[in-house]
Parts: sequence; structure tokens; C-alpha cells
Amino acid sequence: MPASKGPIRRAAVPVPGYSPSRTATLRTRTRATVVLWTAGTLVAGASLTGCEYTFDDGGSREPAGSAAPAVTDPVFTRDPRDGPPVSEAEMGRWLEQALPDTGREVLHTGHGLLSAGEVRIESAPQFPTGTYALALACKGQRRVNFTVRTDDFTMVDVGLRCGSSRENVVYLSRDSVLTFRMEARSAANYAYRLIRR
Repeated sequence: MPASKGPIRRAAVPVPGYSPSRTATLRTRTRATVVLWTAGTLVAGASLTGCEYTFDDGGSREPAGSAAPAVTDPVFTRDPRDGPPVSEAEMGRWLEQALPDTGREVLHTGHGLLSAGEVRIESAPQFPTGTYALALACKGQRRVNFTVRTDDFTMVDVGLRCGSSRENVVYLSRDSVLTFRMEARSAANYAYRLIRR
């Protein structure tokens, strides 16, 4: 037996698609991706530790002698009574609450009492091109459906929950006559008001 002087060297057989430098590059890229992902996660976690969540538990942190900021009532409020509709005699008082005076000139208004299943259609005179504010309100146990149309276009089509008010901005692109359609499934009061903006 011949004496061996070290490991026997064999001739390398090339394998298609295999390269030691390519494998090293893939391993380096994988390690770099893991390192960058870990660093990004740590940075995101560290930045979130500075977040503070607060809530108002009703207690006041202001000193007793400090002046509180002035609170103004919203123009349109929700009727807390969501009760039955008012009679014709009480209609004026309900209108003042449901559609309070804004100080702007009222161009057209309408109101009334709808019985269950009733549909009422009212027309307004012709209005010039422009932008208008249309306020809607109702009082009853359910909803009143309001539809406001020109001759060829529906401007507003909404089912308003009674006890609330809503204001829509309406743009008339040409002189138009408006038609107001109100419908209720149960007895309800309705009111609408059109103001030039």
C-alpha cells in the first residue's frame, strides 16, 4: 500500500446553476434582509412606545378659578323626545326648535302634518341659477322621505330620521322650478326651508 501524504484531491465536476460565489451572495442577501427587517421592527416598536392614549373620564384638570371656554349650541339639534307629531296649534313652536332662525333671507318654506302612508307634493316658484341651502326636518316615530326635483333632475332624495334636522347644499345650473315631495309611513310633521347662499 502506498503511503498517503494527505487528502486525495479530486477533480471538481461543475454542476449547472451552482456557483460558490452565487451561494455566498444569496446568503449575504438573506442575512441583510433579516437584519434590515429586524432593525425596522425595532425602530417601529421604539417609536410606538412614545404614543400616549388619553380619554376623558369626566374629571376636570383645570383649576377651579380658570374660565371655561364658551360653548355654543349647534344650529340644528336632535329633538330628544322623538315623540308623536305635534298638532297644527303647536307647529310654530316646533318649527322654531327644528329649524331655528339663521338670520339669512328665507326664499321658500313649507311645513305640515302627514298622516300614515300620505304623500304630499308641493311646488315652489322659479328660482334663478345659484347655490342654495335646503334645510329639512321632521318629527314623528319613524322617517319622512324628502325628494326635491327640478323638471329633469333629482336634487335631494333622503329618508330623514324624525327628531333630527339636515341641511343640504343645492346648486341650480339654470333657472328652475322646484318640486318637493314628502312621504311618511307613520304620522309625522315635516318642514323644509330654502335659503340663498
